Amino acid sequence: MKKIKILIPVYNDWESVFKLLENINSEISTLSHEFSVIIVNDASTENRSEKLLNLDNLKSIQIINMKENQGHARCNAAGLKYIFEKEEFDYVILMDGDGEDRPEEIKQLIDNLNYHPDKPIVGERIKRSEGFFFKFCYLVHKIITYTFTGEIIKYGNYSCLPKLTVEKMINEKATWSSFSGALAKVAKRKLGVPSERGNRYFGPSKMTFKNLIIHSLSIISVFKMNVLIRSILFLAVYMFLIHQNITLIMLIPVMLIFVLIASVFTVSKRESLDELSNSLLSISSIDKLK
Repeated sequence: MKKIKILIPVYNDWESVFKLLENINSEISTLSHEFSVIIVNDASTENRSEKLLNLDNLKSIQIINMKENQGHARCNAAGLKYIFEKEEFDYVILMDGDGEDRPEEIKQLIDNLNYHPDKPIVGERIKRSEGFFFKFCYLVHKIITYTFTGEIIKYGNYSCLPKLTVEKMINEKATWSSFSGALAKVAKRKLGVPSERGNRYFGPSKMTFKNLIIHSLSIISVFKMNVLIRSILFLAVYMFLIHQNITLIMLIPVMLIFVLIASVFTVSKRESLDELSNSLLSISSIDKLK
């Protein structure tokens, strides 16, 4: 029997998290493993419900409270670090707490452990629940990411990581800014399983166009040397083709590339400095819910 920790970050969405816990408890009832939940509270400002939950299939539920709001990626990083240093475990499953990572797919992740016990298993999105405009922007994001990094990243946080991969992740600086980018960097051999993006339990999606841009730059910044090399090659070819007919309009792609490079290195530098700050892993307390 394997010990599996489910890691869930949350910020002001306790109603969704408690519904998710109830659904997880139901879905794992037929699985012969030991499941526990670690919730990383990203300095939520709304009060947590004190209602009693009947979660007999979960061995324990703990809440790690961050002193300051750090964002989704750093909550995952802090949670992985805490689990690796403080808990006994074989695997960690990372999930969003709003229902968009469907708990009914946990069984699919677990089933694949029997055949690929040492590989990270990631949920590759085959269907999304957002509108047309966001889906189009997300497609553009994937194309730009592949163009400048050479990496095809079709997954988010929803994944199952073996202990060795967790160790690699907490020793990789990029984990503090981009979970999926860091995983692509440290684990070249992964198993992708089909995953549908579910609907939020309560309220609209919190992934805005601005957040998508930040998400994209955070992934690209993990591979900054790839970005630099590919950008130089692209510029060289571009300038060679148009060197006799340069106009202001033709220079727009060149300017965009320089803006991208500057943004990527700015994101990368900021995350590295923040990683050294005292507040990054400021875990104030651990509350036992069960």
